[in-house]
Amino acid sequence: MTETAEPPVRVGIIPVTPLEQNCSLVWCTKTMKGALVDPGGDLDKLKAAVAKTGVTIEKLLVTHGHLDHCGQTGILAKELGVPIEGPHEDDRFWISQLDDDGKRWGMHAESFEPDRWLTDGDTVTVGEAVLEVIHCPGHTPGHVVFYIRDGHLAIVGDVLFAGSIGRTDFPKGNHQDLIDSITGKLWPLGNDVTFIPGHGPTSTFGRERQVNGFVSDYALEQG
Repeated sequence: MTETAEPPVRVGIIPVTPLEQNCSLVWCTKTMKGALVDPGGDLDKLKAAVAKTGVTIEKLLVTHGHLDHCGQTGILAKELGVPIEGPHEDDRFWISQLDDDGKRWGMHAESFEPDRWLTDGDTVTVGEAVLEVIHCPGHTPGHVVFYIRDGHLAIVGDVLFAGSIGRTDFPKGNHQDLIDSITGKLWPLGNDVTFIPGHGPTSTFGRERQVNGFVSDYALEQG
């Protein structure tokens, strides 16, 4: 019997907050060191999931500054004593108003200052794994995507969904920027790339290019 080689990176999805936001637990299988991407809330649920896997969290990663994605990231970082990396600094204004947004939505949230703002072309390490940073403005101006090249996997936050795209009616959102981010930065990564969106089921870039009513090749040709 042939044993299947352990992939260098594993990812688990843990929906959090009343908005069912997909927090991703990413870890390096060689070192068992990991990161939580967009730990927006339900911290007890997240800590239980991490404990179950035996992963040691070494940092927290953030795709963008919206409440459901990072409202409790600062709280968790203090609890675990780990740094926060991301998003791009253009989302500073979103993160600075988390306290107020939390009250508005009836959710506990705290503003924070990331230990590292990210820019296009940066890399983030998780154990020995490398995640490439792609700046994808549109939903928010400072939104970033984390791409695991070895695993043909992208964590895209609210840029792209199965069958849909991110909203652009928030402050400093821009529809054309979002379309340009998807077609100019995500599609070139390849049709075989699986992506984890900020909400809902996973899909592949290739499938969305076929069926997505907003950014399929056909929809864009009709433009």
